[in-house]
Amino acid sequence: MVNLKNIVCIVQARLNSTRLPNKVLLNIGKKPAINHIFERLSQSEEITKLVLATTKNKEDDKLVNHIASLGFDVFRGSEKNVLKRYYDCAKEFNAQLIIRVTGDCPLVDPELTDRMIRKFINSDTDYVADSIEDTYPDGIGIEVFSFNALNKAYKEAKSNFDKEHVTPYIKNSSEIKKTYLPSEVDYSSYRWTLDEKDDYVVLNNIFEHFYPFNNFSWIEVVALNKEKPEMFDLNKNIPRDEGSKIGTGQKLWNRAKKIIPGGNMLLSKRSEQFLPKYWPSYYSKAKGCFVWDLDGKKFTDMSIMGIGTNILGYGNSSVDNAVLKTIKSGNMSTLNCPEEVYLAEELVSIHPWADMVKFTRSGGEANSVAIRIARAASGRDNVAICGYHGWHDWYLSANLASNKELDGHLLPGLEPKGVPRSLQGTVFPFQYNNLDELINIVRSNEIGVIKMEVSRNEGPKDNFLQKVRQIANENSIVLIFDECTSGFRESYGGLHKNFGVNPDIAIFGKALGNGYAINAVIGKREIMEAAQSTFISSTFWTERIGPSAAIETLKIMKKDSSWNYISQQGRRIKEKWLNIAQSNNLDISVSGLDALASFKFNSKFNNLYKTFITQEMLKKGYLASNMVYVCTEHSDEIIDNYFHELNLIFEKISLYERGNRECINLEGPEAQIGFKRVN
Repeated sequence: MVNLKNIVCIVQARLNSTRLPNKVLLNIGKKPAINHIFERLSQSEEITKLVLATTKNKEDDKLVNHIASLGFDVFRGSEKNVLKRYYDCAKEFNAQLIIRVTGDCPLVDPELTDRMIRKFINSDTDYVADSIEDTYPDGIGIEVFSFNALNKAYKEAKSNFDKEHVTPYIKNSSEIKKTYLPSEVDYSSYRWTLDEKDDYVVLNNIFEHFYPFNNFSWIEVVALNKEKPEMFDLNKNIPRDEGSKIGTGQKLWNRAKKIIPGGNMLLSKRSEQFLPKYWPSYYSKAKGCFVWDLDGKKFTDMSIMGIGTNILGYGNSSVDNAVLKTIKSGNMSTLNCPEEVYLAEELVSIHPWADMVKFTRSGGEANSVAIRIARAASGRDNVAICGYHGWHDWYLSANLASNKELDGHLLPGLEPKGVPRSLQGTVFPFQYNNLDELINIVRSNEIGVIKMEVSRNEGPKDNFLQKVRQIANENSIVLIFDECTSGFRESYGGLHKNFGVNPDIAIFGKALGNGYAINAVIGKREIMEAAQSTFISSTFWTERIGPSAAIETLKIMKKDSSWNYISQQGRRIKEKWLNIAQSNNLDISVSGLDALASFKFNSKFNNLYKTFITQEMLKKGYLASNMVYVCTEHSDEIIDNYFHELNLIFEKISLYERGNRECINLEGPEAQIGFKRVN
């Protein structure tokens, strides 16, 4: 038996919880959650001191003051390195034995806590918990360990995970003696912890049921769970210990989906498009072709590089300095920003066929502006389209007759709900390189506008673009080239320059401002002046940051011939994809502009493989899927390292394709394909 005089229970808590901010001060059954923890643990017969261990962050001052007002001690330490916080706290209070409790456990049970402590005292051990596998309800489990075990973990633990979660090193060390006190009945499926809003509702129901009696035992809650299971239904499907298995970004993503439709503002950045449950989702910093998540982990971006917005890489110093200068001078005023004139002149200079320019902030806006101008100029409403052109009513109306009309134009499954039915029959999709289809549409409908991408996954065949231009000329149709994505990827300006075909209007975005919001609609004078006959206006189209960024971006592109470098590296990436596929006996198809390269497996398991690549490359420090948007920061060394890791994954995919189902294990669902509602 061990003689211990100083048994310190350290309750870790902070207010900036990612999933449920300020949760420990939320009222549950008439009292803040943290009050229940301290009041219940105060009934322990073995604990000699109760201490709150929180962070040094100013936002935790409120929590510190609250606990101090209850008469308990407080220790403040590191936010991220919770192991150090525990170690420093234990030293501060001369703890011989430490009981670890987290601030999300308002149902912590003093009697069970004492049983754990006595188990430690009566055993030759350094650590006591319920069992190797959880057996108690999630929300009442505690850990008991010696200062010696904590000291060893503090000195030897290296990983961020071990430091954030305090005891993994202790639990995994073969040199530390461990003892367990499991529940006789497995209640691990019960969830009584406080991490999500649904947890809060369930816990509040429990305390309201027993009110005003707050000293009920965990066994009584088990009985209530059996008697009234409907009280516990709301959170029962949340995975146990999910918080320790996912990063801060994914926790924030789960929170975002409850208050933001779809979780964010852009479909292509939803976690479900990459790796449901485990995609980092949010970033704290981006530079070059590197991105740091909210936990400080660094990733090499071998994926979509901000959806193709950063040809010059993230945080280009020259562009950022131009923007900072603008900010210091003032971004908005009653007067106009001169930079929009300078930028318009440069775009017209790059494209001599064009005479006038209108600016917007987003690609969707630019596409709608172009359609409005073209319809006004032609005097006809109907539009023939090829490619993806944004989210607005005019475009989605193509799916009013059938929600599959746009499936071949980048995103399948786009629902036209909310689009007025009166727009049906105004937009007519045609497939790239299918001239006969376009001719039939023009003959059968009063087409005033042809709108298309110059190229995305394939190039023009048999002078396709020239023939489209001829059809437009012969039928007095306004021809629009949507170069939001393709612009400045293969030339200094529009991709159409490479094919010697000029449109009546062209749209540029994404790469134009190297990450800053600026899009341009350029066109012939006789077409663009139709903008004066219809109302097109918006307050933030007049801000100064976007044009300033674009001017500097164009200057760097022109000086460095950035389009040559990214195309060269893109061709190299395509060739290497084909090479490692061939060496692993895999059948893939490679497509896209060189600087916007992508591949797919010619297999019914294509989406499984794509998701597996993302999962495994993430573990190696890469943001990756089946596409790479190349930037000037993608060096030969970065690309070579990427392919070294990718080839190892291709080897496993090859085995799976040949029937070995043991070599691929997805830790979550497959990635979404196209558009669908995200719950």
